[in-house]
Amino acid sequence: QVQFVESGGGLVQPGGSLRLSCAASGTRFSIYAMGWYRQAPGKERELVAAITNGGGTFYADSVKGRFTISRDNAKNTMYLQMISLKPEDTAVYYCNAKPPFLGNYWGQGTRVTVSE
Repeated sequence: QVQFVESGGGLVQPGGSLRLSCAASGTRFSIYAMGWYRQAPGKERELVAAITNGGGTFYADSVKGRFTISRDNAKNTMYLQMISLKPEDTAVYYCNAKPPFLGNYWGQGTRVTVSE
């Protein structure tokens, strides 16, 4: 059973930093490209960053230069380092394969709130 567990979210002031983690189980994590996605209130879920099984990376324009995606295949874990956070980064952040696995394999997500 594929499972993704996100953690590391919280409340942070504008300009602050957070590091999100995604623990994967039930799948051969190392062979898949993986992505961080987010869903802000009233908006569709969007891809924020992605990393291939070889370490190649992609970033949405809105986070380029501020977010860094990485993975540790030995630990079946993926990370998202976020700096210079802005109020518009407020969302629930999810991880999944890229493209996402067919079926409802989305985790609970981790909430990031950027506010004074």
